[in-house]
This record gives sequence, structure tokens and C-alpha cells, in this order.
Amino acid sequence: MYKILANTLFLGKNVVFVPECHSTNTLLIELAQKTQQPEGTVVITHAQTKGRGQRGNGWEAEPGKNLTFSLLLKPHFLTANAQFNLTIAVSLALADFLKAKLPSHPYIKWPNDMLVNTKKITGILIENTLTGENIQQSVVGIGLNVNQQHFTIPTATSMHLETGIEFNLAVELSDLIRCVESRYLQLRAGKVNELRQDYLNNLYWINQEQQFVANGRAFKGTIEGIDELGKLAVRDRDQINYFGIKEISFVA
Repeated sequence: MYKILANTLFLGKNVVFVPECHSTNTLLIELAQKTQQPEGTVVITHAQTKGRGQRGNGWEAEPGKNLTFSLLLKPHFLTANAQFNLTIAVSLALADFLKAKLPSHPYIKWPNDMLVNTKKITGILIENTLTGENIQQSVVGIGLNVNQQHFTIPTATSMHLETGIEFNLAVELSDLIRCVESRYLQLRAGKVNELRQDYLNNLYWINQEQQFVANGRAFKGTIEGIDELGKLAVRDRDQINYFGIKEISFVA
């Protein structure tokens, strides 16, 4: 079903399809440990039984209805301190893809969830392996809700629910991988400032006073950006605080 992609330079030139697996990230990591896999290798499945999301959460996906896949990158040019720039590039790729497919504007909910009409449509999990101060390889897991119509979580949506269209998964995979490659090449070319500005332009709740919870305390704050490490900068009255993953929650 899923073939080598023709519209990319290197992403998707090696595609591994398995009907079912626990986690495409785990499977791709295992494959890369056993044999030398080329950069751009994609592992995709119709049924991911133990999909992993950010913050240790699971990922709900009805078999055969969505895109659940992982891809292998080798961003040796990135230091460990700059690894959030890869998160930025991948998040923007999802935003680019969804803008071309949906009538409603998607937003990036920090650090890398994609929201459409305040509902989550995709999740990203990036697992990096370091050698010294640089990244040796990155396994980028993406779960995209495509044709699923029913969710146990009321805050989830899909491309079908947003458009009424039944999408071809193979076509959507090809288009999405092309978007990822384009943003990755932008990152590899050193255009970090452009990427960061695009990320802020697409960031959910930026420059809006909203309700948050941090350290057990509810407060009204305003997202003003991110720091060099990707921590979220939130103004609380006259002070700007920086939060890492799991340190702050958005309150709808």
C-alpha cells in the first residue's frame, strides 16, 4: 500500500510497512540498532497498539483510519541544546500540511500538538540519541487523525470530521512527508531564526491572557514566546517565567 515516495529527495525512500505493532517509534529504534538504516526511513502501521505521546500519554488511533508512522533523521548538525529546533521544524511541517487540507487554521499548542478549532488532531513524539554534544539520530513519531469519526476523548478531531472528506492515506502520507522534508531542509540550511518566527506566528494562545496551572497554582498569564531551549515564556503579572514540559498546563 505504501510505496517509496517519488516527490522527496530522501525522506520516504525506504518505507517499512507492518500491519500492526506496539509503537512505530520503538520498532524503528530497534531496526536502527540492528542494521544501518538510511536517513529518511519510514516505519508505518495500520494498527499501533501502544502508541506513545508527549508527556508519557498514550495515542488513540482506530486501525486503518489514520496515519501512525515514524521517520528516521540524522541531524548531526544539531547540538543537544538546540534539539528543540527539530521540534519546531516538524511542528511547522504539520501546520503547513494541515493548512493546505483544512478550512480552519491549525495552531501549534506548545510544544508540538496541533489543534484545529481547539481540538487535537495530531501528536508528535521525537526521541533523540546523542553522541557527545550532538544528535546522532532522531526518531520522529507522528500520529495524525485522518478518517476516524469517533473518539473516546471529546477534545480530539480528525481531517474527516473537519471536512467531511474521506482521505486516501497513502496520498496524505506522501504530502505530509514532503512537508517534513521541506522544513527539515530549512533547518539543515541554518535558517533557525525564520523557523522560530514561523513557529511563534502559529503558536496557540500567544500574546493572549489565558488561564494556566503551574506548580499547583492557577494563574492568568500571557505566552510571550520560547527561550533558546524551547521552554515556554509566560508573563505572570510583571514577571516572565520559563516552563519545561510537564511544568505547566493549559486550562481551557
